[in-house]
Amino acid sequence: MKLKDIYELAIQMGIENDVRSEEELNKKLEEAKEEYEELEGKEKEVFDEQRLENPFEDSRLLHGDPNTDVEKVMVGINIDTGEVLLADRLSKKEDDIDLIIGHHPRGVGLASLYEVMDLQKDMLEDWGVPINVAEGLIKERMKEVERKVKGANYNQSLDAAKLLDIPMMCLHTITDNLVESFLTDRVEEEEFHKVEDVIDFLKAIPEFHEARKFNAGPDVLVGSEDNRAGKVVVEMTGGTGGNKKSYEKMAEAGVGTVIGMHLGEEHREKAEENHINYIIAGHMASDSLGMNLFLDEIEKEGVEIVPCSGFIRNSRD
Repeated sequence: MKLKDIYELAIQMGIENDVRSEEELNKKLEEAKEEYEELEGKEKEVFDEQRLENPFEDSRLLHGDPNTDVEKVMVGINIDTGEVLLADRLSKKEDDIDLIIGHHPRGVGLASLYEVMDLQKDMLEDWGVPINVAEGLIKERMKEVERKVKGANYNQSLDAAKLLDIPMMCLHTITDNLVESFLTDRVEEEEFHKVEDVIDFLKAIPEFHEARKFNAGPDVLVGSEDNRAGKVVVEMTGGTGGNKKSYEKMAEAGVGTVIGMHLGEEHREKAEENHINYIIAGHMASDSLGMNLFLDEIEKEGVEIVPCSGFIRNSRD
């Protein structure tokens, strides 16, 4: 496959599995085009032109000629300088790596992480929270995350990839959308009585089963396996954790159990205060599931996958 074909397929799959409609995402692209056309000089020079085709700000083709032929990809959850050096070392051992794909954002993808959080308002609305309340909660949290990422060293691993001239890509919300959609579809087909039934459901999924070998599989972080599950929702996309105040509104909307990747201490306390059961499915396992759903598609085209950096490879082909 060509590098550009892999990137375009990722965008397409991200759009198809987003909680927002394709019409809404296309409108976002149109707004970016209008913004770009109005710019001149240095302002136009610094515009991120990938925004014209890709509505996911934290997922980017970071380095590489789009026409590069890709036969072997090294894939990891976090791609830091060590992983870039590993790819170079493997290539020197005649195990040529044509592309590095990381899950967590790097470069401009990390700098823009807070912008993808906008989709969380649609998730909350789907769960029964009024859209005006959801918008207020998420806008507040987006500002908080924006302040936190301002001081990050966005380009550390990307600079290493450029020096070694290894193509590099990050697919964050795109593949988080895939795991969100995959699990939500299956949760809606199930009838859970207790929280332990939800845990058993997750344990049957290969990535979560594998993570259990490292004590990193599904676990009840808030609540108890003996609790009634109530309405079960999946919280796996949207950039990063939402507003901790959301749990009160989710409880009011009838949410009983949340399946998530990770949960900060303040968020845990709010979930507990509002009697919401919170299941941590496993961070690396959840990210791996989303990545696998995408990688299966490029593997069908003959691309070989080399897993690293916490990535649990499981093929569904």
